[in-house]
Amino acid sequence: MAEIDALFRFVREHDCSDLHLAAGVAPHVRRNGGLKLVPDWPVLDDRRLRKMLKEMVDEPKWHTYETNLDLDFAYALEGVGRFRCNFLNQERGAAAVFRLIPEKVKTLEELKAPKAISQFTELEQGLVLVTGPTGSGKSTTLAAIIDTINTKQARHIITIEDPVEFVHQNKSCTLSQREVGKDTKSFAVALRAAIRQDPGVILVGELRDMETIALAITAAEMGVLVFATLHTNSAAKTIDRLIDAFPTDQQGQVRTMLSESLAGVVSQLLLKTHGGAGRVAVHEILIKTPGLPNIIREGNTPMIASIIQGGKNLGMQSMDDSLYALAKAKTIEGEEAYLKAVDKRRFEEFLSPEPAAPAPPPQQPQRPGATGVRGAYVPPGGKPVR
Repeated sequence: MAEIDALFRFVREHDCSDLHLAAGVAPHVRRNGGLKLVPDWPVLDDRRLRKMLKEMVDEPKWHTYETNLDLDFAYALEGVGRFRCNFLNQERGAAAVFRLIPEKVKTLEELKAPKAISQFTELEQGLVLVTGPTGSGKSTTLAAIIDTINTKQARHIITIEDPVEFVHQNKSCTLSQREVGKDTKSFAVALRAAIRQDPGVILVGELRDMETIALAITAAEMGVLVFATLHTNSAAKTIDRLIDAFPTDQQGQVRTMLSESLAGVVSQLLLKTHGGAGRVAVHEILIKTPGLPNIIREGNTPMIASIIQGGKNLGMQSMDDSLYALAKAKTIEGEEAYLKAVDKRRFEEFLSPEPAAPAPPPQQPQRPGATGVRGAYVPPGGKPVR
């Protein structure tokens, strides 16, 4: 048994999401969004940490780490779960970060996801993007979407990930889960091949480069339902990021292609609940409407906000609306909603009023000629008398 397995068990048993190891410091875990020390573990020096990490991998992987100073892979521990692993080097030596991947895929209902997200599982084709910063729960949401399709439909689902995180069992669908570096050379290579593999649904773990973005848009145009992720915080920024990945002379053509293929955007944040006892996902949702393609073609992304406001009856919602509803219900802290909001003035009602400054102590009136020296009295025009 690898020495590090004891730490993985601690992560699972204490409901943590991440484990952080670095030479020169003691192990830390992330729980409910905050980092905390693992009790009863000493500071790890570089030699001991490298020994712990080497026990987890085979010689080719260790050689890759020593050569590139970085390594990404997945690690399974029976009875505990799977971990997304990253080895790196830092100033004091080796370091690593591990993300716990739950063994059971949560459903959209268990995640309390807005009903509009489930609409995307019923599409025949199009590009759906799930976006947000690192650690915002994108992979968990996408896994729930894939599980819904796998349960209710009969399609060929191909996932291209780095590494494979949630392992899906074949239900009504046939699944082909491919890991970059292990089962294929790159996202682009796997995506180009997937188009010829009779796909019904393709999941792309991340749109990292221009070629992968172009292939994802093309696959959606060809009649495949494509899900992918980006590290953006809103629907408008997501569209701009896709277009800006291309040279200026190609952006017009890409706008036209994207305007026809984009089916929706789900932007997601993960915030602490009121009191900090857990975390809750907050969403902005954009769904394709007849007016959306023209806005994308013209590059008028500021109008996306109007599309969302006008589409509330379809399940669309802005991030500010979602934040406001959760803050009003006291599901999240008002100050947290204020920090994440775009329109700060709307959220000022949730801020705690600043305490009033204490009133200065009353001053005693002085007699004429008094100097403030105890026992001294100065008559007008005279010397102090004691």
